[in-house]
Amino acid sequence: MNIVDDAARRTLVRRGFALEYTTLGWNVIGIVVLAVAAISARSVALAGFGLDSLIEIGASTVVIWELSGTGEDRRRRALKLIGGAFALLAVYLLVQSTWVLAAGFRPRHSPLGIGWTAVTAAVMFALALGKARTGTALDNPVLRIEGRVTLIDGLLATAVLLGLLLNSLAGLWWADPAAGYVLVYYALREAKEIFSGEH
Repeated sequence: MNIVDDAARRTLVRRGFALEYTTLGWNVIGIVVLAVAAISARSVALAGFGLDSLIEIGASTVVIWELSGTGEDRRRRALKLIGGAFALLAVYLLVQSTWVLAAGFRPRHSPLGIGWTAVTAAVMFALALGKARTGTALDNPVLRIEGRVTLIDGLLATAVLLGLLLNSLAGLWWADPAAGYVLVYYALREAKEIFSGEH
């Protein structure tokens, strides 16, 4: 367990809030950008990534709520809510990937989608690292675990980006849903560890 003095703790808590508010703001903007890109390209992957942004908004809201209070009971409830977000993300990825592969749906090219997912991947990886370090320094498993939600968001952005690029450059429309299955496993593993108390 890390022990920090009151001044250092207040600084870390402020950093935690800043990381979560940045994540929240980015994903709110992302929903709008992804909606425009998904409609113009008729892209199921981009629309699905917009749904993932909603899950990330929910997870960030949970952490902001948890950082605003104290107590083990609040922390346990916050962890369960984040575990639920992982489970929802896994279900969404499984259903979306299977549906796209089964339907053989071929989206149009999306320069906006490619640009947004590329920048989003970089931003989410940076935020995930910041949350992991801050959560560890605070000995706060809620912030640390939500950083994994952010990491998955970055991985999903990368998968969507690769799918969009492979579709655009090589006509490989199935690349994005195939990559989604890898993330299903990761999200389910995280949800299982949270609900089983391994965290």
